Amino acid sequence: MKNPIKLALTLAYITVFYNILEGLFSVLLGINDETIALAGFGIDSFVEVFSGIGILHMLIRFKQTSEENIGRFEKTALYITSISFYILTLSLIITAVLNLFLFKKQPESTLAGIIISLISILTMWLLVYYKNKVALELNSKAIKADAACTKTCMNLSFVLLASSFLYQIWNIPYVDSLAGIIIAYFSFKEGKEAWSNAKTSSIKCSCSCH
Repeated sequence: MKNPIKLALTLAYITVFYNILEGLFSVLLGINDETIALAGFGIDSFVEVFSGIGILHMLIRFKQTSEENIGRFEKTALYITSISFYILTLSLIITAVLNLFLFKKQPESTLAGIIISLISILTMWLLVYYKNKVALELNSKAIKADAACTKTCMNLSFVLLASSFLYQIWNIPYVDSLAGIIIAYFSFKEGKEAWSNAKTSSIKCSCSCH
């Protein structure tokens, strides 16, 4: 890989801008169609933005600092990614509870959820693939944790697709709630791992960024 830092920066920018757009469309369409699943998915997209910003900050500082200070910035990125996971976990649980116990109206349509989830699955799959590739190249735990965050959001896209499709075809409500709670569990585990990695003193990034 000729310039892994440049690729990592590009991936971080794509992550931030794509998830801002996805979040805005999902929340607006979710409110319009009265579907909590889609609106909740949009909120989760903004969580991915936090992780992307943390990686952006880390990579920009890579280019401005000496090699011995890199570990400190990667720790900061890991903490931000970990907190993003915890926020994602909480938002998933809240969404599931609302779907199961409080939300009385059924969605007017889930077609928007099907379309957005399909676009998201393709985009997130590509991001996960290249983030893992560049994380291996740079030996970066922070970028690997960010890839895990993106993968969790991709799994959530599958949940949105399944629930939207089942409701659109057979009018089966709230099928995404239990799956959302399961994803919340794995999201919490990823957050805990990222936090644990951030606390270690051996974090290094073997990138040649100068």
